[in-house]
Amino acid sequence: MALTIPRLGKSAPLFEGDIVRYDSRKKEIIYDKISLVNIIADKQWTVLFFYPRDFSSLCPTEIHSFNRRFKDFEKANAVLIGCSTDSTYSHKAWMQKPRTKGGIDKLSYPLLADPSLKISTSYGVLQREFGQAVRGTFIINDEGILLSIVMNPTWIGRSVDETVRTLQALQTGKSCPAGWRPGRKTF
Repeated sequence: MALTIPRLGKSAPLFEGDIVRYDSRKKEIIYDKISLVNIIADKQWTVLFFYPRDFSSLCPTEIHSFNRRFKDFEKANAVLIGCSTDSTYSHKAWMQKPRTKGGIDKLSYPLLADPSLKISTSYGVLQREFGQAVRGTFIINDEGILLSIVMNPTWIGRSVDETVRTLQALQTGKSCPAGWRPGRKTF
């Protein structure tokens, strides 16, 4: 079965679901809910990225790269969300485990659980035969319009720096040349 990918410039597929996040005030990992409708209502952008599996060897490299750039997403008024087909229980166990023992420790952003496969299916990233997502990154503006789609196979990690750059470029509302950075000329 071929993947059906959402269309650029169209409304992003709506999602809502259970997340696991680190609550810095309570100093604990908690279960919570998230929805694209609420993010849009708060006039925030969304960067939703899918990864194949918790407790894998390649995924933590991306998880930590996104975490290192978290302040850049926050500065851009963007909600950063990681998503896999794993359960919230798996996400929590992975966050509770130290990095030195194969865990990811506390993150600044939430991990969304998609054990029903509905979200990964609606975003066209599900590899049904494996029950996991490919590495898809989606940037959605504050009106719910999908403005960027990047997909990599499961064995190739993405560039978080490029995700941040693309988000910043999109937010200018102008044409940006290759390698554009904030403060440089736009068209």
